[in-house]
Amino acid sequence: MMAKTVNPPFVGADRHNPPSTGRISRRPHGQQWLALVAGAFTLAQLLLVRPGMGLGWDETVYVSQVGSHAPAAFFSAPRARGVPLLVAPIASWSSSTALLRVYLAVLSGLGLFVALRVWRGLFPMRVLAVAGALFATLWVTLFYGPQAMPNYWVAIGALACAGCFLRAQADRFDRAALWGVGLSAALMAWMRPTDAVYVTLPLLFLVVCVRRWWRPRLLVALVAGLVAGAGEWVVEAYVSYGGLAQRLSDGSKIQGGLGWNVAVGDQMRSLGGRVLCRPCTGAMPAPPVMLWWFALPVVAVLGAVIAVKARRGVNSLLLLACAATAAFPYLFMIGYAAPRFLLPVYILLAIPAADGLIHLLTASRGAWRPVAVTLVTLGLAGHLAVQFVVLERTVHGTTVSHQDWADTATELHRLGVKPPCMLTGYEGVPIAFYAGCSSVDTDGHNANTTAGAIVRAGQRIPVGVLIAPGEKPPAYARTWEAHRVGHLMVYVAPAVQRGGAT
Repeated sequence: MMAKTVNPPFVGADRHNPPSTGRISRRPHGQQWLALVAGAFTLAQLLLVRPGMGLGWDETVYVSQVGSHAPAAFFSAPRARGVPLLVAPIASWSSSTALLRVYLAVLSGLGLFVALRVWRGLFPMRVLAVAGALFATLWVTLFYGPQAMPNYWVAIGALACAGCFLRAQADRFDRAALWGVGLSAALMAWMRPTDAVYVTLPLLFLVVCVRRWWRPRLLVALVAGLVAGAGEWVVEAYVSYGGLAQRLSDGSKIQGGLGWNVAVGDQMRSLGGRVLCRPCTGAMPAPPVMLWWFALPVVAVLGAVIAVKARRGVNSLLLLACAATAAFPYLFMIGYAAPRFLLPVYILLAIPAADGLIHLLTASRGAWRPVAVTLVTLGLAGHLAVQFVVLERTVHGTTVSHQDWADTATELHRLGVKPPCMLTGYEGVPIAFYAGCSSVDTDGHNANTTAGAIVRAGQRIPVGVLIAPGEKPPAYARTWEAHRVGHLMVYVAPAVQRGGAT
């Protein structure tokens, strides 16, 4: 038997006499399908995104904040402390990347299950299971699920927050839903405060500006969650970044200067597996790689239209609204792209898209039904094939680049650049992490020292300056001993030359 759906009253409805369809089914029937999807998602991560892939640039920054493998890297203005908190249970006592990946894969599967389960009674279980499968089989979801990055967790928080919001709106006595709103909003804000604001704008608008949606305790829960999650980021802004306005300004500069900038094409270019598209130039991916990106919002809107016609469209429309506000800054306000930025959008669109697909299959009658089933089946099979091809290629390329950093670190150790040590220059942040050194810069987004301080440090400890092919070393390092390490040149300080580092 299918679980009933709940539809919070439309704007203008009588909140004191809600319709009978507003009752939430609490029966557990069908939840095993959600568990199956979440478990398969975790297993797919472990099999397809190999735990030994190594840590990426941003991951090394986050993990170094709580780990003992290397000194903490410079923490630039846009970053938030949610990821270090997330990885601390493992990274605080183990330097094993494989163990960290397994931990995050299991945790991401659990997070997907919880976020989907919040929507039980709001949509049929089969819709939620299909939605979870659609989201979990995207290459970008599988790739970033086991990574120490914030965007997947913003997505989980977004879906859970919207679901709990609707449940609390439908039943003012549902304390669990109120707690869910606060906790999921806090999760988003702890990971990326600005993303949390954009995701929750439709929720704040409804509860503040639409009289029939007014729930004081719901507003308090939502705002309290955002404040609790972003509180540390705001306090840190005044302690370390010169104030909140200055931190926001610095964050905007690091991201290329936030303002009107159409980045739709940049996001499309990143769909082929470019984990960071900056500068975002080059050819577009093949049409089959991009097709799902256009199909997802279209099918989601179709699902919402069908729901509205059936007078149960509030849930779908709210998901579309949150997806739109979450997507806006990354499509129209930033000068570069990364596929992970839109993970919250994909998970919010997945439910109405699944609703639309299921309607296409179940509403077809007679001779049209086999045609609809065949087309949808072929479309999904092709979609899965494309996703896994892009995933395999991306994992392979990423693994190779991370191994290059590890090999460079090994060669630096052979040259005498061993902990305690310091690195600066080209790709200095991740290579320093792999080598167990501190990373410093005299300019750019990670500037945290001066040339004089580097020279003085080079008299005491091993210091290396990494130079990209075709580039020249800074003036202070031109007399230092030069070595070729892979495709890089490294200039080592006098402390190493004297043998003091060995």
